[in-house]
Amino acid sequence: MFKDTTAFSGFSVDDIPKAKEFYGQTLGLDVSEVSDMVELQLAGGGRVLIYPKPNHIPATFTVLNFPVDDVEKAVAELKQRGVRFESYDMPDLRTDDDSIFRGGGPKIAWFTDPAGNILAVLEAQ
Repeated sequence: MFKDTTAFSGFSVDDIPKAKEFYGQTLGLDVSEVSDMVELQLAGGGRVLIYPKPNHIPATFTVLNFPVDDVEKAVAELKQRGVRFESYDMPDLRTDDDSIFRGGGPKIAWFTDPAGNILAVLEAQ
């Protein structure tokens, strides 16, 4: 039934202008405004709809992953753009001094958008 449909993902934020600036300027994604919402145009034709929600509660899980060739380089560049990365110190999830998880699977680093939603850069395998 949905095999040939162009599905897309979406999540909420509490401030559309801040989201547009963050995703467009800080992360450098192609963004457009659609009826008081922001649409992200991702490489490969993917789309993400970001919609306003007055009682927004940030997601407690990763809502968007960005595969990169070099996580260390991506983290350094994003830090120069003002992005703050999450640090974790749990038995099964521990990030290093560069905020990168290197504990099995791809190297990955998490950060949040202005609304507190969790995003990640992870090394493409």
